Amino acid sequence: MSTRFELGFIGAGNMAEGIARALVRSGVFPGDRLIASDPADARRAVFEKLGATTTDDNRRVATESAALILAVKPQAFPSVAAALRGAIATDAPVISIMAGVSTATIAAELGEAELRVVRVMPNLPILVGAGMAALCGGEHARARDVALAERIFDAGGASMVMENESQIDAVTAVSGSGPAYFYAFVEAIVAGGVAAGLREADALTLAANTCLGAARMMLETDDPPATLRRKVTSPGGTTQRALETMAAGGVHETIKRAVVAAAERSRELGK
Repeated sequence: MSTRFELGFIGAGNMAEGIARALVRSGVFPGDRLIASDPADARRAVFEKLGATTTDDNRRVATESAALILAVKPQAFPSVAAALRGAIATDAPVISIMAGVSTATIAAELGEAELRVVRVMPNLPILVGAGMAALCGGEHARARDVALAERIFDAGGASMVMENESQIDAVTAVSGSGPAYFYAFVEAIVAGGVAAGLREADALTLAANTCLGAARMMLETDDPPATLRRKVTSPGGTTQRALETMAAGGVHETIKRAVVAAAERSRELGK
């Protein structure tokens, strides 16, 4: 089989775009070494602006790429896989970013039990170079396949290799879906700021930059969040009043249950 391209994308949605932009921006792969397939003209146009070749033919991507990224919705994968059977070379690593679909299921659906599959759960901040991805090689993945996945996702932020694939569902709930939790939290802070007398635009600027600074402190000081929370909280002060109100409303337990629910949904998607 011809391998004209270093990396092929089956699916050219938002996450695939983030990965491709990171690769081109960091110089890991130039745009002309990428190919992407998608049924939507608009999504293909995004990749063409990066210098990539595009097509609506998934089999072309599979036969012309040295490595593949599966970036389709889990619900669509069975039909996509059926059309790809026999098109993927056995020595081509397949990197999947589909939530809930195991490496064994991917190999079975693609009709090649010994396919070298690496499962990855990235998140959308990869679009701005601040993504977090967790990955795990399947039974037949080689060390160099996992290393390739690390190289790809480190280009858009950072990556973490997990010991066991079963942990990926929990990763999906924490970091894959996590940006949405954060945005919902910021929406609530902004609404509270407006209710307290701020203009919405000012409240958003204050909240977003405060959250950015708080995250950087966790990453750069290595202090656990509980320690940092105590440093901000003066006895009897404004922060303590706010945290007591959150506790009374069950915010901590609600968020905890939400993360567990997301992990359960990830497992359901793989069935």
